[in-house]
Amino acid sequence: MTEDQLFLLRFSGDVCTKARLTRHRFTDQIVEAVEDALAANGHACSVERIWSRLFVTSDGVDAGAVLQRVFGLRSVSPVGRYPWSTLDDIVAAGVAHFASAVAGRRFAVRARRTTGHPRLPFDSPAIERALGAELLVGAAGVDLDHPEVTAGVEVHAKEVYLYSGKLDGPAGLPIGVEGRALALISGGFDSAVACWETWKRGVALDFVFFNLGGAAHERGAVRVAERLARDWAYGDWPRLHAIELRPLLEQLKLDVKPRYWQLALKALMLLTADRLAAELRLPALVTGEAIGQVSSQTLPNLALLDRLIERLVLRPLLTANKDDIVALARRIGTYELSADVPEFCSLAAQHAATKGHGGELAAAVATFDRDWIASAVARRQVHEPRMPRVTHDVAGGVDPAAIPPGATVIDLRAGGDYREWHWPGALNLEYLQALRAYRSLDRSLDFVLYCEVGLKSAHLAELMQEAGLCAHHVPRGASALRRAAATGVAGVASEGAVNLTLRRS
Repeated sequence: MTEDQLFLLRFSGDVCTKARLTRHRFTDQIVEAVEDALAANGHACSVERIWSRLFVTSDGVDAGAVLQRVFGLRSVSPVGRYPWSTLDDIVAAGVAHFASAVAGRRFAVRARRTTGHPRLPFDSPAIERALGAELLVGAAGVDLDHPEVTAGVEVHAKEVYLYSGKLDGPAGLPIGVEGRALALISGGFDSAVACWETWKRGVALDFVFFNLGGAAHERGAVRVAERLARDWAYGDWPRLHAIELRPLLEQLKLDVKPRYWQLALKALMLLTADRLAAELRLPALVTGEAIGQVSSQTLPNLALLDRLIERLVLRPLLTANKDDIVALARRIGTYELSADVPEFCSLAAQHAATKGHGGELAAAVATFDRDWIASAVARRQVHEPRMPRVTHDVAGGVDPAAIPPGATVIDLRAGGDYREWHWPGALNLEYLQALRAYRSLDRSLDFVLYCEVGLKSAHLAELMQEAGLCAHHVPRGASALRRAAATGVAGVASEGAVNLTLRRS
């Protein structure tokens, strides 16, 4: 069994500078994201919160690497925790913690006292001098500018935390505190990085993908969205809406002047995304456009495109260099996947319009079949990028007609879907919440889980079984249960059989 590790989590400047009520709200969101991140990667955790820090205990050897992907966190450090009452106690703990690390190496001691700490008879430099003098005995020397080892010391009211390194987090704001938008994602470098940058500013996202290249194009874009969502969208559950645009693209080539093809295609995408955003009640769109990158992204053309729709268009990469975009794609883990996605959003035409005329673009837009656009939006395919891919059958799959008598049935879908219809007696615990709560459920009960199509429930049932709970799931999910209920099988669940209160340290 892996030994639990304690981590110190530092908030970003965007969080620390907020007023008290806002800061509490943002911190609540970060705690949810931390718990979601670790649960999604199979790790249990407990969270302690103080004004300027979070302390997380987790059983995962890679928990630090997971935590540094939570937005709103500036850095993460594995720490040792020691009680203290005098400066000598702090120094003794520091020697025990750091002596082997600094042996034969150049080091520096960096100490801080937490804000609001009662007045102490010593300051941070006194800690640094006292501990540094003891550590110097076995070290190669002190180097305050370029140390090989940094001995970090953070003093709290009754405990001191010691660490020798920091894992950089993405900083920014926690996902969701600034609302939700719809991001146009192609699978390429730019749109994936634009999504990441938008998350960094606290905006939750759903994705829209316009299929211009068939099944292979869609598979590539979905893979990129999955990598993004599973590695970074903690605390949220984005959806990807795939819309078929190939027939309209072919018609566009027939009806629009070639020099306006590229600009008209971008207009078609924005208008279609705007319609979907209206249906989803989202106030803004997000694109990966950068000034001057292609003909449709010149400053005059971007201004023309913005006039076509009422919604705000967010362009986080507007002034970014391509080299910087590609470097960030490597950092966030989408580079290799995006490199495999062919470019279908560029229409070859000589003398493409780089400074379009409003009347010409309006004429091109007038050729679009708005009813067909509405129909394409209605026929869209919806993917859930964070949904686990189940590669094997999970033990405990049950047929709706064979749900054990007295079992506690849990509906993992969103509250609106649950209220619209649910299995008689089923309790509602949304999937993200269930990932955090399942370890605290009553082990004397038998659980039956269901979700939309059976994938989330299978994943969670497997985790629950590994944790020693008796858990089953319904293959094919709510649709199978609805068919069973229509045939009169319903009514065997035990309503209200479990306390689903979240356990939070």
